Amino acid sequence: MSEETMRLGRERRYLVLLGIICLALIGGALYMQIVLGEAPCPLCILQRYALLLIAIFAFIGAAMRTRRSITVFETLVVICALAGVGVAGHHVYTQFYPAVSCGIDVLQPIVDGLPLAKIFPLGFQVDGFCSTPYPPILGLSLAQWALIAFVLVVVLVPLLTSRNRKALR
Repeated sequence: MSEETMRLGRERRYLVLLGIICLALIGGALYMQIVLGEAPCPLCILQRYALLLIAIFAFIGAAMRTRRSITVFETLVVICALAGVGVAGHHVYTQFYPAVSCGIDVLQPIVDGLPLAKIFPLGFQVDGFCSTPYPPILGLSLAQWALIAFVLVVVLVPLLTSRNRKALR
């Protein structure tokens, strides 16, 4: 087995782990929604979409065999994570300044019109307000945790990829 094959195998394992983590985060959000009764707002649902897309692209990237194809999907993962940073960042801002609100009346029809809202309404339909204060987890709101998660993806995927590939040269 060549050095490059082994290193790409490591990247594929990282991508599988990332996909599993993203699905677990969505599962945690569903648990909080269904069991704890925390209604998701439009920004929460958009963050779920970002996590789902990251997971899908990570799993597809893990199935790729060439460095170029893996890079394409790692790039898509980072783009989705950047979108997640934007949405989660706005959500954090909205929670600090509740008068801003996310405008459930404005965003709800758009988010509820997305395909997964019709296929899996329990997980992807809007049911709450972005400014609703829920109990913090380890001192941070869910939006703050989501922001941290998305920023970590944006930073770590390129960092781990470049470190892994630098050793190939």
